[in-house]
Amino acid sequence: MNSFIKWIGGKRLLRKKILEEFPDKSEYDRYIEVFGGAGWVLFAKEPRGLEVYNDANGDLVNLFRVVKYHPEALQKELQYNLNSREIFESSKQRVGATDIQRAARFYTLIRYSYGANLKDYTGRELNTKKSIDYIMEVAERLNKVVVENRDFEKILKLYDRENALFYLDPPYHGTEKYYQAEFSQSDHERLHECLGNLKGKFILSYNRDDYIEELYKGYNLRPVTRRNGLLERYDMPSEKMDYKELIIKNF
Repeated sequence: MNSFIKWIGGKRLLRKKILEEFPDKSEYDRYIEVFGGAGWVLFAKEPRGLEVYNDANGDLVNLFRVVKYHPEALQKELQYNLNSREIFESSKQRVGATDIQRAARFYTLIRYSYGANLKDYTGRELNTKKSIDYIMEVAERLNKVVVENRDFEKILKLYDRENALFYLDPPYHGTEKYYQAEFSQSDHERLHECLGNLKGKFILSYNRDDYIEELYKGYNLRPVTRRNGLLERYDMPSEKMDYKELIIKNF
């Protein structure tokens, strides 16, 4: 199934390739998405065993939790969040909001902003009813998923087992400024150190640059290319819209 939101760096276009890199089902029975984002890989995979969604962004985690536990209340709240610039701008105000109101406002910012940047109103025509109805399907999928809001190092230590599979999609090197949750150069290095101590297996998505290739040169590096959807509105050659990435594994 599809995610119910878009997100910066979302893996909608790469999810099939990432799933192809999964180990055999007999090799793991717990699955953890450490930098959850929109959860495209989680929603695309078959529900099985323990599943964990984690993200450092509190607004995003609140949205997932409200979808999981209060989908009908969220649907009711979203009925009044129309596709308009006025509603979009007012959704940026968080004063006095309940968790459900906060989730509805954040969902509105994601859905109606350009590239999920939460700032610029896109003005595109969207099927609002269909997206709201879909929330119930998402709630059913999240029924047994553990939703966390912790630092990646704590999540790795908490859920690490020999039978664990971690999927990690951190802010890409050089693109950290586009995310609300802070991620620094030292965090890239800390992540690398943590992954080197894992008992379980990991699959890691990163942009293909010299720094990342050097940092993870001891692992299984699988180059992949996807279309950069944010560039499609510009008149440029097709090859310039390709974005080079890496799928990195410890198995």
